[in-house]
Amino acid sequence: MRGSSAPAIEHTDVVVVGARCAGSAAAIAFARAGRDVLALDAARFPSDTLSTHLLWPGGVAELRRVGALQRVRQLGAPPLTTAFAAGGGYQVRSAFTPVDGIDYAMCVRRTGLDAALVATAADAGARIREGARVTELLWSGDRCVGVRYADSGTAREVRARLVVGADGRRSTVARLVGASRPRLSAPSGRDCYFAYWHDGAADQRHVAAQWRSGSDLGTAFPCDDGLLLSLVQPPARPADAGGGRAERRYQEAIERLPGLRLRLRDCRRAGRVRAATGLMSYFRHSAGPGWALPGDAGHFKDPVTAQGIRDALRYGRLLGELAAPALDDTEHLDTALAAWERLRDRECLGIYQWTNRLARGTAMRPLEMELYRRAAADPALADAVTEIFSRTAHPEDIFTPARAAAFAAGALRDSWRAPWPVLADLVSECRDTVSERREARAFARTAPADAIPSRPLRRLAAPSGDRHA
Repeated sequence: MRGSSAPAIEHTDVVVVGARCAGSAAAIAFARAGRDVLALDAARFPSDTLSTHLLWPGGVAELRRVGALQRVRQLGAPPLTTAFAAGGGYQVRSAFTPVDGIDYAMCVRRTGLDAALVATAADAGARIREGARVTELLWSGDRCVGVRYADSGTAREVRARLVVGADGRRSTVARLVGASRPRLSAPSGRDCYFAYWHDGAADQRHVAAQWRSGSDLGTAFPCDDGLLLSLVQPPARPADAGGGRAERRYQEAIERLPGLRLRLRDCRRAGRVRAATGLMSYFRHSAGPGWALPGDAGHFKDPVTAQGIRDALRYGRLLGELAAPALDDTEHLDTALAAWERLRDRECLGIYQWTNRLARGTAMRPLEMELYRRAAADPALADAVTEIFSRTAHPEDIFTPARAAAFAAGALRDSWRAPWPVLADLVSECRDTVSERREARAFARTAPADAIPSRPLRRLAAPSGDRHA
């Protein structure tokens, strides 16, 4: 990479690897705090990326917190003011509880969304360098002190007090710091296929909709430019994931979801089917001496609950807000980074476990159908469940023991002639609860301060005289 001459060297307070949701949010927060920030991305914006890109009100509120909401709204995605869910023969409609005054969801294609975030970061004072691919990290002892990257064929080095790896699930930074192996992980039981449609149902442009039938799940989310994002998540089928099978599996799943098929009746496909298969939800070690991993680089959940962009924005922003005051003292910085990771873990573990349940790829169980039945008749319950998606309520706040007992009693009453499926579901629910509590205790034992990888995969000596060494 070096060629015949040493790479050009520059200095900054923070170098952010990856300038999409998490990276831009972090860059904005650091820049607002008066820090010098350089954000590198291999893409040139506007640029698309594989994403289902639904933002619940909690995610829209994060856009406003980083200062990008006005730009994003100008892209034309309609406010989604109603959530609709159908399953088990029941239909549930709910409104959104406001999050900082935001009472609507949005589905914004990543080409426009990411460009808006990058522009907001630039306005905040961050320097954005596109077409820059990071190849190596720079080290002084066990501390990360910068990156080496290629820019139009030229090797360059950046020295920094902090390297932020916001470069996604296949994070180069995570690999180079030795954090690729998760602290906690769970394979998804669903594959994900989606496509855009020219939306012909003007009267449904305010509704974020989901259907379940058998073991299939499908959605319809109106988005910008008059389009509709329709996603299906059939049970995972690893042997049937490659080649041209995405188109077939997508169409077959739509046929098995009558409600989604009806929603798409007056719509016309725009473009190819995209696929995300072999998904794995995880927490990685996300902070160490001189480095941090916000966004999917450090934590990823199955798209079935649409949490990724919200979390990327939130924990990218919080990383900047917590770490910016500590950059001048390495001990203070390491403490701040560990505190940031613990905060993310604490806030995300419950929704991670709940998401994993929904991602199993199994048919609706009796207790789930009882939930749909009750929510269809009780708007307050429907709204409360929707709050979980916006992260204004925790799953355990809604699915209390008393409510679980009521669901079980209702399900048994409706199936008293054949109670065995309900009883089996109750046993399974108890096992899940015990398993999740054990998982949470084991996860807590690998707290960031105790479990930072001790040695990176590869280290490069920092030149003598480096002001950040």
